[in-house]
Amino acid sequence: MRIYHRYVLPRLMHLVMGSQLLESYRQRLASQARGTVLELGFGSGLNLPYYDPHQVTRLFALEPEEGMLELAQQRSAQAAFPVEVLHAGAEQIPLPDRSVDTILCTWTLCTIPDIDRSLAEARRVLRPGGQFLFTEHGLSPEHQVARRQHRLTPFWKRCAGGCHLNREADALLEGAGFEIVTTHKGYLGPLKSMTYMTEGRAINLPAD
Repeated sequence: MRIYHRYVLPRLMHLVMGSQLLESYRQRLASQARGTVLELGFGSGLNLPYYDPHQVTRLFALEPEEGMLELAQQRSAQAAFPVEVLHAGAEQIPLPDRSVDTILCTWTLCTIPDIDRSLAEARRVLRPGGQFLFTEHGLSPEHQVARRQHRLTPFWKRCAGGCHLNREADALLEGAGFEIVTTHKGYLGPLKSMTYMTEGRAINLPAD
């Protein structure tokens, strides 16, 4: 399994997540990023072409998997703005408080082991009023589909790098103290257990 996660899974994820079906999501979200940006789950750098180089001043690329970062090296080197790789998990982000203006997260919240701690860290490093841009697949509103997702998740996690099929991104963000500004939801394809998408923008509310 170590060889699978180090060498095989990164290339499979790069292939799947590089699908043209996902390009419009990446473009809509990354083009909204402003200022100093933190990307949670940088992966192989598939969002890089969609950032606006006139709006982004610096990108912190957070990614715990070495195999994914190796695939991202060329894209990072060719970016039109500075890219600093943070080889770490989202549970302990190596950045100062209130140091970023935008957090971008595409199909990453589903894989983070300690999601509550990670979102608390996201709030810590994001300035008050800063934006959290996200798109995730997750729990379907259809009861039968949701039941199937709950049953499949323990098996799916072992095959897909910890990916949960049954998380609700907007609910998790609200529970962590973010204010959801916009959301768009719906199925991307016929495989309902894996394609119920939530795309949106949240704001980091000032602490009481």
